[in-house]
Amino acid sequence: MLDLDGVIRDVTLSNAVSNESADDWLGRPWADIVGDTVSGKIVRMLADARESGVSAYRQVNQRFPSGLELPMEYTTVRLGGKGGLIAIGRNLNAVAELQSRLIAAQQAVEQEYWKLREVETRYRLLFDASNEAVLMLQADSLRIVEANPAAIRTLGLARGRDLLPELTVDERTTFQAMLQRVRQSGRAPGVLLHLGADRSAWTVRASLMTSEPGPMFLVQLASTGGTPVAIRGAEQIALDDYVDRMPDAFVVIDRDGSIRRTNRAFLDLVQIGGEGAVLNEPLGRWLSRPGADLSVLLANLNRHGSVRLFATTLQGELGTDTAVEISAVGNAAVKPDHIALVLRDVGRRLSVSEDETSLQAALGAIIAQSAKTSLHSLVKDTVGLVERHYIAAALALSDGNRTAAAEILGMSRQGFYKKLAQYDMDGHSRTGAYSEK
Repeated sequence: MLDLDGVIRDVTLSNAVSNESADDWLGRPWADIVGDTVSGKIVRMLADARESGVSAYRQVNQRFPSGLELPMEYTTVRLGGKGGLIAIGRNLNAVAELQSRLIAAQQAVEQEYWKLREVETRYRLLFDASNEAVLMLQADSLRIVEANPAAIRTLGLARGRDLLPELTVDERTTFQAMLQRVRQSGRAPGVLLHLGADRSAWTVRASLMTSEPGPMFLVQLASTGGTPVAIRGAEQIALDDYVDRMPDAFVVIDRDGSIRRTNRAFLDLVQIGGEGAVLNEPLGRWLSRPGADLSVLLANLNRHGSVRLFATTLQGELGTDTAVEISAVGNAAVKPDHIALVLRDVGRRLSVSEDETSLQAALGAIIAQSAKTSLHSLVKDTVGLVERHYIAAALALSDGNRTAAAEILGMSRQGFYKKLAQYDMDGHSRTGAYSEK
């Protein structure tokens, strides 16, 4: 109970703090017994109650004579006549405890989430790096949920396809019998199946896994010859090594445009860290130039048998657009099943081409003066324009390194300096545009 000036006249405590003594509060202003940082809230509540009859709820730290300090939420109401004010507060300790428990629970959930992400990352790395073909099948439909790169490359088994149609009728029965035994006892002996375009023999084993969408089978396929899937002789190892080290992007797609093989340079262009993330994905997902997409490229390939210098734009996952030229050829002249593509980054070449366009425009201006200027002057101006253009281009290609630019043009360093001075380009180096090296 307060008077109109906010001085405490009477106090009633709840059972939760009934052991506290509040006699020392009597006769003191309410603002004096709260935390220093919240005394202004008390002043505003008193003013609001005097003017409008009731104040909004505000949180304050209430200090008790014993030294206990509790978070409280108060509202203040004006009584009739000269009855003064009454302030009613509730203890927020329970709310604060709930908030603390909520924050702790959120942190625990976040930690568990990151643990799951780490486990998933390790699983993905092992899944993609395995030399053996590995499949994840839905237990009810036997549809392929996941296929690692080895399975996609050697057997053509990709995500979203049904496995049973890949088997003969007799082998389907054998395979389903093995899976049924795995369901019942958790394990079963491997079976021999013939898969792939060449119908080679594979030893197939399966295990049952539980997952949120439903149970799945983890199927491992090993070549009966005992040779890892990724190894097909010394020649294949060498070829794969060359492809992976190519500076230009290399991709193999099927007739539907889905990626079956790629190299490191392509992953860099599309800004993806691992090959497993692009296998079985449509190449057209990253081709972004209208009128130069994958369907146009495939149409040209079917019409001419091969494609050269197909200009388009490759869009990376992080939003970077790269101008590329594509050359492509299929494994057959008509209706190829697989198509190999080489994608070359031509962004730097395009900038040089723009310089060439500006050079041609300048030469056109000189030719337009042919009727007004002597032949000697025209030749001198043309030679000067061309030399200046290629000196600037050499400096651009060498990042301003004079020695390297002179080597590009086949000139001595002294001769190069003379040309810079002749065409008044030496001032760029003094201002720091070109390197002194």
